[in-house]
Amino acid sequence: MIWLTILGMGVVTYGVRVLPFTFLREEMLPNWVRRGLNYVPVAVLSAIIAPEYLPSEKWGHFTLDAHLLAGIAAIVAARVTKNTILTIFVGVAVLLILR
Repeated sequence: MIWLTILGMGVVTYGVRVLPFTFLREEMLPNWVRRGLNYVPVAVLSAIIAPEYLPSEKWGHFTLDAHLLAGIAAIVAARVTKNTILTIFVGVAVLLILR
C-alpha cells in the first residue's frame, strides 16, 4: 500500500509540473512573463549558492574562509570574463591555493 501511495504522489507531482507545458505555447505567454522566465535559472542558482556565504541564525556572522574568498574570486572572474569554464577554474584554483 505504501508503494501505491508513493507512486500516486509521484504521478500527481509530475502531472502538475508537466501539465502547463502540454497546453501552453511560448507564443501564448505575455512578453513580461517570457522576459521574467529568463531570470529563473539565475534566481535558482543564487538561491542554492547564496546561503553558503550569507550569515544565518545558526552561525550569526560571516566567516572569512577559503570558500568565501573563492566564491568572491569566481564572481569577479565571471563578471570580467563571462566565461563559465574559466570561472570554475578560477574558483577551484583559489580554493585549492587557500587550503
